Amino acid sequence: MSDKIGLKEAISIGIGGMVGGGIFAVLGLAVSLSKGGTPLSFFIAGILALLTSYSYAKLSLIFPDRGGTVKFINEGFGKTVFSGGINNLLWVSYIVMLALYASAFGSYAPNLLKLTSNTQFDFHIYLSAIVIVATIINYYSVAIVSKIESYAVIIKLIILLGFVGLGVYGLFGNPNVSQLALTNWETPLQLLTGGMVIFVAYEGFELIANAVPDIDNPNKNVPKAYYYSVGFVMLLYIVIAIVTVGSLPFAQIAEAQDYVLAEAAKPMIGKIGFTVITIAALISTFSAINASLYGGTRVSYEIAEDDELPHHLTSKLWNQPIGLLITAVITLILANTLNLESISTAGSVGFLLIFAIVNWIAFRLAKKINANKYIPLIGFVLCAIATIVLLVQQFQTNILGVLVSLGLICICFLAEFIYKKQEQH
Repeated sequence: MSDKIGLKEAISIGIGGMVGGGIFAVLGLAVSLSKGGTPLSFFIAGILALLTSYSYAKLSLIFPDRGGTVKFINEGFGKTVFSGGINNLLWVSYIVMLALYASAFGSYAPNLLKLTSNTQFDFHIYLSAIVIVATIINYYSVAIVSKIESYAVIIKLIILLGFVGLGVYGLFGNPNVSQLALTNWETPLQLLTGGMVIFVAYEGFELIANAVPDIDNPNKNVPKAYYYSVGFVMLLYIVIAIVTVGSLPFAQIAEAQDYVLAEAAKPMIGKIGFTVITIAALISTFSAINASLYGGTRVSYEIAEDDELPHHLTSKLWNQPIGLLITAVITLILANTLNLESISTAGSVGFLLIFAIVNWIAFRLAKKINANKYIPLIGFVLCAIATIVLLVQQFQTNILGVLVSLGLICICFLAEFIYKKQEQH
């Protein structure tokens, strides 16, 4: 029994997966899209995550597997070109998330230590260095990866809860609180788009699925782990959004968009607050890169084992699956070539599509998994609508992000189609 994961640990896997680098990376972007309605955008995205976590909880209990999402998709569609394409998209979405976390690290790091007079150059040096360091750690020892993650979860939560506590207190008498008024909200469609662009800040709850075989008393603890972790993070994000919008004028938020959480700590405790939040961001994004490299590598290994990608991906290089090196190299390319909004859009589109599919599977297998079929159906419809709205809205302002998103989806399915054709010959 000592090897079993308890409820507390299961919840911390979900919270750690969500409160990774996401909130540090996308908060400024959220405010730029939703203005005073940013807390509502986080609420909308959270509701979508909560509905999807119901499907995950039900599927996890009937199909407990370390493959998590990969297993659910194969159970729902068999091992077809479609399921292989979606599983490939899951791996690619992990890589996109890694690029997002690396970008966030690159944005925050120069605030502590400037290497050159060119901040943009520093940004690329830092983000590349952190991906390389995390890859070396993953090669050296998986045990170190989980140790870093467990300490990082505690540190970042303490700092973020401290930020929330001081921030709520600091709102009293702050003239910027008026920015939260309805008159400063964007249109409902724009609020929805804002929520969907930042949906990546919630996707980490799906990591619980990989741990289900090890969770103690699963019937009771697995659903609680999903709902408690998503509910807690939803509340945390909404309060962080309220504090940020109520602390700084919009112009200042726009100027510090890539490291806005650190800037928002300044009115409360000055330069010390800025430094503490910057350190928290670096720890969070570093731990998220570490964990996502491990997760992404495992996904590529599982897909290859299930014969949906070439078996070469199950081979080892320096005692780790070859997928680790491939994941790291593609991450470096994406993070160094795309802007934050394009990366965030591509990540959100990928996970919204995957979650729509998982909800659809839960709907189709409702009897088998003992689920109320209407909840997954609502989750599927909302995820599908959100994906379309996000693509249409972003097409007007961020064509590159939309083209990258659609391009990655096409590559995932095309690669699967070509691989399956070759297998038949």
